[in-house]
Amino acid sequence: MSIASDTIMEKSGYKLHVVRTDKYKTNTLVLKMKAPLTKEEVTYRALVPYVLQSNTSKYPTTPALRSYLDDLYGAGFYVDVAKKGEYQIVSFTIDIVNEKFLSDPTPLLEKAFDLLSEVIFHPKKNGEAFDPKTVSNEIRSLKQRIQSISDDKMRYSATRLVEEMCKTEPYALEASGNLEDLKMITAESLFTYYQKMLAEDEVDLYVIGDIDEAEVETLADKYVSLKARIPVHLPKEIGKEVEKENEIIENSDVKQGKLNIGYRTHVAYGDPDYYALQLFNGIFGGFSHSKLFINVREKASLAYYAASRLESHKGLLMVMAGIENANYKQALEIIHAQMNEMKQGNFSEEELAQTKAVVKNQLLETIDVSRGLVEILYHNVISGQNISLDEWFAKTEQTTKEEIVAVGQKIQLDTIYFLTEGEVQA
Repeated sequence: MSIASDTIMEKSGYKLHVVRTDKYKTNTLVLKMKAPLTKEEVTYRALVPYVLQSNTSKYPTTPALRSYLDDLYGAGFYVDVAKKGEYQIVSFTIDIVNEKFLSDPTPLLEKAFDLLSEVIFHPKKNGEAFDPKTVSNEIRSLKQRIQSISDDKMRYSATRLVEEMCKTEPYALEASGNLEDLKMITAESLFTYYQKMLAEDEVDLYVIGDIDEAEVETLADKYVSLKARIPVHLPKEIGKEVEKENEIIENSDVKQGKLNIGYRTHVAYGDPDYYALQLFNGIFGGFSHSKLFINVREKASLAYYAASRLESHKGLLMVMAGIENANYKQALEIIHAQMNEMKQGNFSEEELAQTKAVVKNQLLETIDVSRGLVEILYHNVISGQNISLDEWFAKTEQTTKEEIVAVGQKIQLDTIYFLTEGEVQA
């Protein structure tokens, strides 16, 4: 099976990734801007895409911009801010109908490039500043998004675990930014920072669909113009050795306790044993047939939910469980027991085969939409690797039980975080 891969072209100031596939009925443009996570810049970066999404020089109001998208057969336009490892990534996505499916001869792919260029290079300005009203509105919206984290106790506890576990590392920063820095941002300072992004960020443009490679390159050359730069590439760092396990118990008005546990795996995407780590996580807590789900939730009835996930570029494995406050110690014991079972290889070949199948299906589901395919391909940019999906599938299928046990020996418990309403019984 050959799965869509990207043809990469070096352009001035960015890389153009062309993925030719007839899998989707739309053509998709995704522009990604990457820079290291820093306390000084994280809130600026979190705000910029939402200001750019609101309006442009040509479409000076949000309704005008949205109306134009409707005119393009209901094209979609989305922005996103995320962190992957120690990087903060800003994404702009345009989904547009492939004109091959229309009787209308409108060159929609070119219209999509034109719109992307308008958003990125021609924002609504007031001199050397963004439009002050737009910035004010988006600061208010971002403030609400940041404040909403503490209202969602599941997300809040996951955020707090990372803050405690990675205290001295950039990864502790929340990709949405922070309220203190938000107060300091002005229309002028934000515009100045955006010019820095355009000049220094590592920029990747993905174009996906049933498209002509030469046409895409011509359009990219016409509409995307950036100055050459040498992007910052952080040294690979996949977790310090754990000197002392940390336990944090925080009180809040929660009826259901939130237990979050962080482990250092010392393995990241692109490492030879990453595939074994992915399967380790799948058997341990990644899926509904996993040990955590069966033993903590089903058999012991201790958790409303119990699962684990990987942060592939930071080398972290996180456990999340919602439990009765009184069940803290017991739940912890069973989770530790399941981790020990994994490290000792106490799982069957049937569990391994099932997990390989689910990992494969999960990847296939992800690439069912073009934006999902971009996220998979973008792993290579973050990690500096060149791993195809075919290789990912093949390596996963070839991974042995012995390799999974071996990767388990690298995993170290780092931090236990429990959000609870009352005292925890010793």
